[in-house]
Amino acid sequence: MHNAPLPQPVIIDRSGAVLTFTLNNADAGNEVTGPMFDAMIAALRSEATLPTARVLRIRALGEVFCTGRERAGNDAASIHREVSRLIELKRLLRASTLITIAEVQGDAFGFGFGLAILCDLTLVSSSARLAFPEMRKGLPPAAIMAYLGRYALPKQVFPMVLFGDAVTPDAALNAGLVTRVCAPGSLRAEADSLIDRILTLDDTSARQCKSFFQAAEESSLEHNFRCATETLTVASLRLSATK
Repeated sequence: MHNAPLPQPVIIDRSGAVLTFTLNNADAGNEVTGPMFDAMIAALRSEATLPTARVLRIRALGEVFCTGRERAGNDAASIHREVSRLIELKRLLRASTLITIAEVQGDAFGFGFGLAILCDLTLVSSSARLAFPEMRKGLPPAAIMAYLGRYALPKQVFPMVLFGDAVTPDAALNAGLVTRVCAPGSLRAEADSLIDRILTLDDTSARQCKSFFQAAEESSLEHNFRCATETLTVASLRLSATK
């Protein structure tokens, strides 16, 4: 008698130009565990070395999207390794030339909410609950606060991280933390539609667009103007060569 294979806690699928991470740890609220971090990090590193996809879709099975991350470390060294691993995933996700889409079908708390925000396009079901509950346990959510101010005004998001109160999808939309609030039944179709639109774009131009947009957020206006001159020159020459 053969034992059935254990389900993968994160399903990584490559279908054409779309790379999909599906969180599959529903019994634990889709908390991201060490092996899940390792699998996603490996996939993103592979894409960075040899790009084969154009879109990354992050979604989940079950009723919730992601209620946080596993905290198994119990000493300074193991805790530091855990935190370094989650930071590496976020760093790779933001640096990726893939256009990233979070499909949040259910509750997203702590790391899960932060992961969704970090994606380029964040679609959230109107039935989802969102929150940064870490401070209720006395833990400042530093890994999220490191980039939260790039997406929303401090006066709007600081109370969210300070008090940990649940945030409605509409409030998150108004704060600039999500891209679109969708009816639960149409979430997947809207994600599919977005992916179709992305894939109609010129691949090189889409990657350049994301790269320049992110770099411009972190640089001075004068630096951005200089870079824009070079980017437009190179892109225009490339387009002229294809005519």
